[in-house]
Amino acid sequence: MQEAQEGVIKFQYEHFPGPLKAPRDLLLELMAWRAVLRELTLIGQEAGLYDEAGYGNVSARLPPYQAERGERRFVITGTQTGGLACTAAEHFCVIDSYDTNKNQVRSGGPSLPSSESMTHGTVYDLDSRIRFVFHGHARLIWPLSAELSMATSRASVPYGTPAMAQEVRRLYRETNLPEERIFSMGGHEDGIVSFGETAQEAGSRLLNALVRARMILGGRDQRICDSRPESKSSLV
Repeated sequence: MQEAQEGVIKFQYEHFPGPLKAPRDLLLELMAWRAVLRELTLIGQEAGLYDEAGYGNVSARLPPYQAERGERRFVITGTQTGGLACTAAEHFCVIDSYDTNKNQVRSGGPSLPSSESMTHGTVYDLDSRIRFVFHGHARLIWPLSAELSMATSRASVPYGTPAMAQEVRRLYRETNLPEERIFSMGGHEDGIVSFGETAQEAGSRLLNALVRARMILGGRDQRICDSRPESKSSLV
């Protein structure tokens, strides 16, 4: 059992290297959604941002779907893969089990587990029908969480910890999270997590929040702009 680096992975893990054991079509769907989220800068890696660490990850449940809590297997992007323009099977791993009380994860595959693996596992434990979890960093959504009526974890709760697992369960009991299926991580700058029974639902929850955030900002400025720098057009 290894103690992972503080600031990236905060849990202990037991990892068994080897080929990725996940259905090809499911993996292709995850990679496609990851590519879309990266194009929107919800997943990535940028100089001078978040200590230049890669951010964002996606996961999908693996059968058996009626497994006990803590043993709901899922495939997830590996740690520090956010900056990759392209992904393949070698950039994923399978989480076989997780214990939020002991802060331990057991995994296998070609990549080490994402720092958010514990949070993903906690979300899957909420309801056996949840099949996809997406975690992105959204600089437009996060500051507007209250205006978006979005469930938000306490700012004092750090990501990737047993305390975050407990906080996610609290949000599911006490807020609109079961219906809205998206929440803001108050103690994890720009962190947003969405989930659903399909990849389309998990992705749509995130994208709809992004659209609503732009509408709020547009209502203030009376205009809506692309967040990327303007490019100079040339006359022909």
